[in-house]
Amino acid sequence: MGCSSLVVALAISLALLCHGSQAQLSSSFYNTTCSNVSAVVRAAVQQAQSSDPRIYASLTRLFFHDCFVDGCDGSVLLDNTATIQSEKDAVPNNNSARGFNVVDDIKTAVENACPGVVSCADILALAAEASVNLAGGPSWSVLLGRRDSTTANRTGANNLPRPFDSLSMLQSKFAAVNLDDTDLATLSGAHTFGRAQCRLFVNRLYNFSGTGSPDPSLNTTYLATLQQSCPQGGDGTVLNNLDPSSPDTFDNGYYTNLESNSGLLQSDQELLSTTGASTASIVNSYASSQTTFFQNFAQSMINMGNISPLTGSSGEIRSNCRMVNSG
Repeated sequence: MGCSSLVVALAISLALLCHGSQAQLSSSFYNTTCSNVSAVVRAAVQQAQSSDPRIYASLTRLFFHDCFVDGCDGSVLLDNTATIQSEKDAVPNNNSARGFNVVDDIKTAVENACPGVVSCADILALAAEASVNLAGGPSWSVLLGRRDSTTANRTGANNLPRPFDSLSMLQSKFAAVNLDDTDLATLSGAHTFGRAQCRLFVNRLYNFSGTGSPDPSLNTTYLATLQQSCPQGGDGTVLNNLDPSSPDTFDNGYYTNLESNSGLLQSDQELLSTTGASTASIVNSYASSQTTFFQNFAQSMINMGNISPLTGSSGEIRSNCRMVNSG
């Protein structure tokens, strides 16, 4: 009996050691030091949207691109310096990731309310939740207490999930940060708003996998529409709605699009069209129930927000999200 109790105690201790940083995150982290931080961030995000209808999707995407590279530590926000190679110049982010000026504005508003208290990493987490909810999506209690990195990882950023990744590659990249197939299918639903450039899917329209033909899984009517928007040899930066039916609204339209073979990116359609895909049943359940999607999306965003946060005395609270503190 004593031996088994010792084993259980050791297992709990090991679990706490492995997940201690996650356990330190709390929705009440700023209750005494910056109790209105969520409202300040939400107001700033809403203000930004009045002049930029794309910003909700862009801020949500920044949180993804931060968390998938060494955890949710604000590293995606750092500019180039003599000692830092910015993640902004990584292939998945360069001329694609946006919203950095808005993050600066949010940081200014938060600093005016609570100087030196709230990390840029937590601002990204709060901005993502506000963006999803303001666009018509779910709300959730954001776990807080992250601190900011003092380094960036461009190599890691170059390995972010890509629009032309196969399902197995996506599963591998998600598993590497302890996210499962449900998280993959659920978080991909963020493509229910926002835009994508022609260059990210043009291969599906004309020369899929070197076949000289379009992607056979692409709805032919949708294919014709996309070929008009993205002619062969045309401007690869032209923007296209990820969800043509409701491009700026957070809903379950992404999944009903997949069911009609109208996913814009290869990585989207792969979730349903790959033979034997373990994600297919999840896609179908979300297409039939927006409530289920919203519930799971909130949980998966919390799961993603728990990826390797810096807490306690690790990292710092940056005064400027673009650069580490001097001294």
